[in-house]
Amino acid sequence: MAATVLNEAQLELLRLMATFDTPEAVSDLKQSISNYFAQKANEEIDRLWADGTLTDVKVEGFRTLHERTPYNR
Repeated sequence: MAATVLNEAQLELLRLMATFDTPEAVSDLKQSISNYFAQKANEEIDRLWADGTLTDVKVEGFRTLHERTPYNR
């Protein structure tokens, strides 16, 4: 079995998790991490909208977008 190498951010989160002693504290941390990634996604969407990469036409095109993997039976 191959060894897993953790990066510095992963190690820091593990060190942080060692200080949590209640399920509520873990839940709060998970919510904070979720909020962080939601904020980053919103910032990227705003950037794409501002530079014209994302437009009303493209957003409307998502309504009929079908990118399912075709499987042969």
